Amino acid sequence: MTDTYDLAILGSGPGGYVAAIRAAQLGMKVAIVERELLGGICLNWGCIPTKALLRSSEIFHYMQHAKDYGLKVEGASVDLAAVVSRSRGVSKQLNQGVGHLMKKNKVTVVTGVGTLAGKGKISVKGADGKTTEVQAKSIILATGARARDLPFAKADGDRIWTYRHAMTPAEMPTKLLVIGSGAIGCEFASFYRDMGAEVTIVEMLDRILPVEDAEVSDFVKKAFEKQGMTILPKHGVEKLDLKAGRLVTATIKLPDGKTEAREFSHVIVAVGIVPNTENLGLEALGVKTDRGHVVIDAACKTNVEGLYAIGDITGAPWLAHKASHEGIIAVETIAGLHPHAMDVLKIPGCTYSRPQVASVGLTEAKAKDAGYEVKVGKFPFIGNGKAIALGEAEGFVKTVFDARTGELLGAHMVGAEVTELIEGYIVAKQLETTEADLMETIFPHPTLSEMMHESVLSAYGRALHF
Repeated sequence: MTDTYDLAILGSGPGGYVAAIRAAQLGMKVAIVERELLGGICLNWGCIPTKALLRSSEIFHYMQHAKDYGLKVEGASVDLAAVVSRSRGVSKQLNQGVGHLMKKNKVTVVTGVGTLAGKGKISVKGADGKTTEVQAKSIILATGARARDLPFAKADGDRIWTYRHAMTPAEMPTKLLVIGSGAIGCEFASFYRDMGAEVTIVEMLDRILPVEDAEVSDFVKKAFEKQGMTILPKHGVEKLDLKAGRLVTATIKLPDGKTEAREFSHVIVAVGIVPNTENLGLEALGVKTDRGHVVIDAACKTNVEGLYAIGDITGAPWLAHKASHEGIIAVETIAGLHPHAMDVLKIPGCTYSRPQVASVGLTEAKAKDAGYEVKVGKFPFIGNGKAIALGEAEGFVKTVFDARTGELLGAHMVGAEVTELIEGYIVAKQLETTEADLMETIFPHPTLSEMMHESVLSAYGRALHF
């Protein structure tokens, strides 16, 4: 049986399902093919459930420090099964919400494993073994990515985990090794440390969160160490051995080339992702790829007519909101609306560790490398009344401007709730706001957002409260 559509989308993550909704809004007949759960990895096994876990660990942290707020909490403890259950419940609720949105927008959901079967055709194999063919004028590939394994550290779900295992632990680690210090590694390090585990982070590069501004990375390292974590930059893990007594022995390479063995109860491998581009039928159609990622142009078009690709399968940054925006670009291109191309420098990055990290645009170092003469402003949380009242007086806001034009080149934050604050600077970049516009903007008092204003003022020697 063959069903015909204006648009078929392979994958229902934050790129795929958003593209489906936008296409339906534009009057297209749409089908979306999903092999597992609507919402994809982000909603079911990534962005959303990890934030639910982190919220639990944050509350537990506050309970342990209740006396700092004039309160008494006795006998606080962790019910790990209940924490995990809450997280899974949040994902289930949102998964059902995506299903509702598909029905509301009259998007046909086809469940099964999809493969490109020719130009404008997707073959879908269902769980019952039966095959359905979906035919469409245009197809969007939105199949996402999965965790990268290390050849010597194959995840077993018992002692060696990927992020997916780390979200549904059967037991609490006592001594946890996190390999990799990107957003995923740092978030799980924060969660398990606040829940009581001893945590060690190993990072091959010279600093953790290496894509962030160097000052932010250094601040997070010091904050993590203050919390009791062990941070090992310029280190690598060469081997993992499962020992009797169910311990994992890690052979760690030191900066001087020597190695040492350390024992851990569990290991999380967080060394990046692999795009889900295998077995899609790309080769038969001659779809151009680069190191496993599908090559696209500014409108998300592949080199094959009528075939588009969005999200993690197209390369960095591997972020849900990037995938969603690309989905809209692809759909509006198909509809002939000529949307603006994606500007990578306007894509924000957020890490929900404790402390939180958020950024957009160029770091100070990258701005200088690009030839800009810069003006840099910084403002600390300790100078903000709301931060002090919240008991969250550690962190800072940093802004980077073009000294010649006043253009906001980048903004970098670390501290409480900065993942919410960063949107102000994102809007500023989108509107091509200058330092003069930001300095003339009125920020409400008392708020954490006042630090954003003060950081801009600081870049021009006008900070008022520090």
